[in-house]
Amino acid sequence: MVGFSSPFGGGGGDGGGTSFDAYDEFVPANVPEPGRFLDGHDVLTGDDHLAFHRLTRALFEERGVYDMTFGYNLARLNCDTRHRGAGYRYARDADDPSVLRAEFTPTTPFCPQSDTLTKGSLRAWTGLADRHEYDVVRVRVDEMHHRAREINETLADMEESLPAEDGFDGEDDADGRERPGQGGGCSQGAGTGGSSRGYGADAPF
Repeated sequence: MVGFSSPFGGGGGDGGGTSFDAYDEFVPANVPEPGRFLDGHDVLTGDDHLAFHRLTRALFEERGVYDMTFGYNLARLNCDTRHRGAGYRYARDADDPSVLRAEFTPTTPFCPQSDTLTKGSLRAWTGLADRHEYDVVRVRVDEMHHRAREINETLADMEESLPAEDGFDGEDDADGRERPGQGGGCSQGAGTGGSSRGYGADAPF
């Protein structure tokens, strides 16, 4: 995936000179606290978290799951030290270890991309299910988001409809594609206008 410029952290898709934790470094203070969706389940930490998150980075790169404000692969948000409480946490379902729960915490309660990013994440994990050990990945946005209930209801419906057994082919539909003017990323007051070089309206997830 070709990176694009962003006023929040350099081009090239890696955040420029911004400070990032490494993908092989689990820093508890720099990742989100597990929310209610993960409560009572086996939350991944240390090497378990890192292994799945590195795979997530590759799947998101392949499917183009990018944060439109910061100009990088969404998996990189976990490593961005400017946003220590944002990104993904994961847990194995307590009743069925073949199910992974993934909870996304945006940088603000009003992040306009949370809907698009969580749907794109679900499509990537489901469509490329042969690349990980889980039969099902369930995705939710943290309840701190002001539209969490609405977004999470849609995600639950999508879990039932995406054909994991055949592999989702990445063709988009009406509720998953970033559109011009739809809003920027997860930063207060941020917009996408002018920040993308040929990436945006045709987001491939």
